[in-house]
Amino acid sequence: MSTSAGGTSRRANPGPQAAARNRAALLAAAREIFAEHGSHAPLNAVARRAGVGQGSLYRHFPDRIALVLTLFEEQVSTVEEIARDPGVTLADLLGLVTRHAIESVVSIDVASAAPERRPDPRLMDLRERTAVVLGSRLERALADGEVRPGTTVDDVLLAVEMVAAALTRRPAADREAYAARAWQLLGMKVNVPGR
Repeated sequence: MSTSAGGTSRRANPGPQAAARNRAALLAAAREIFAEHGSHAPLNAVARRAGVGQGSLYRHFPDRIALVLTLFEEQVSTVEEIARDPGVTLADLLGLVTRHAIESVVSIDVASAAPERRPDPRLMDLRERTAVVLGSRLERALADGEVRPGTTVDDVLLAVEMVAAALTRRPAADREAYAARAWQLLGMKVNVPGR
């Protein structure tokens, strides 16, 4: 604590460190809340779980879509990071995308949001990044028979969207088995990593 000129004590301003901690706490809380209740869960529940006020939430994420897209961007970045390993296959990348969908309906809700409205440019950027990273393994997957002959990157993205959308109607405990069945029906090999 420091003392002001008038002799009253006040707490030192933690500054940027507190802001970074609050942001990290909000993201962790949002992952949990959205996994439990979907991305339409009340944002005040996210702030409460993070232990911060709603003002802090809105300073970091001015609206729900900003928060949801930040979480989705983290998932895309993880897939990109894993793809830096040249030994990683399309089946491995699809498995990671599937694990994200199983554990968090954030990517599911974002991918299926308001088809009648023009898509958010940030979402389109994340979709393009996903297409690039999945497309980087498609040729080898075709050669190895992991996907049907003639499969395109758009086909792979459509399959991801179909599986993810199907998972929105399943309880969390059933999603893993349901996703495995969906990929099998689509005729695509997918290696879903354990938790």
